[in-house]
Amino acid sequence: MVGRRLVVACGTIGQVTSTPAATQHLRDLARLRRVRDRIDREYAQPLDVEALARGAHVSAGHLSREFRLAYGESPYAYLMTRRIERAMALLRRGDLSVTEVCFAVGCSSLGTFSTRFTELVGVPPSIYRSQTARGAAEMPSCVAKQVTRPIRNREAGVTEPQLA
Repeated sequence: MVGRRLVVACGTIGQVTSTPAATQHLRDLARLRRVRDRIDREYAQPLDVEALARGAHVSAGHLSREFRLAYGESPYAYLMTRRIERAMALLRRGDLSVTEVCFAVGCSSLGTFSTRFTELVGVPPSIYRSQTARGAAEMPSCVAKQVTRPIRNREAGVTEPQLA
């Protein structure tokens, strides 16, 4: 009997044991995925951590801690990364100003947008726009999106603009 319990606990005969803690953990992960999916869908809307937490029925602090544990960054950092990715695509098109792009992706402060853009991409948005408008024209958009994906977690070094 003791041997059988060991086998069942290890799952070697195909039975799955589930504990209340494991079930709760799976529910928490599903809640975090829904928050991440909402950020992906509604990045251009006025979202903040408090609004995301209300939608998930948890406190803002709890959401931030759990999101960081699951995804390696805060919900705000993830939201800003989505916004910067979209901003990069709009800037590559070249038909919108930096200010128009800032507001189109849901940012309400041009200064915060420019600072975060520079942190993630490595160059200010105006320089990115002028540099990529020429090169992106020859590249399919699906390739440009992958090649120019921003680096998360402040990994990009800020480079000084080079004057020709």
